[in-house]
Order: sequence, then C-alpha cells, then structure tokens
Amino acid sequence: MAFKISDDCISCGACAGECPTEAISEGESKFVIDPEKCIDCGTCADVCPVGAPEEK
Repeated sequence: MAFKISDDCISCGACAGECPTEAISEGESKFVIDPEKCIDCGTCADVCPVGAPEEK
C-alpha cells in the first residue's frame, strides 16, 4: 500500500529530499508519489510539516 499526498501539500519539498526510493516528485499543484516506487516506509509523513502524505 503506497502513500499518497493530499491537497494539504504546500510544495515545500521536504518529503522528496527524504524519500529513500526517490518516489516523490513535484507535480503541477503539489508533490506526487509514484506508487510503483513507494515502499510504504512513512519517511515522507514523518518530515512533512503539514501532514500531507497519507497511507492509502
């Protein structure tokens, strides 16, 4: 089960820098997680200042 970034994302990029599999990239209006690369580690959720990454 991969994480997904909610609309609460403020595009700060903190999650992308911490992702061990480089599954996070900047999208049009928010950062997005590639579910094929996500290993469900939760690192992105741990560093996000607004709690945008959510387990799906």
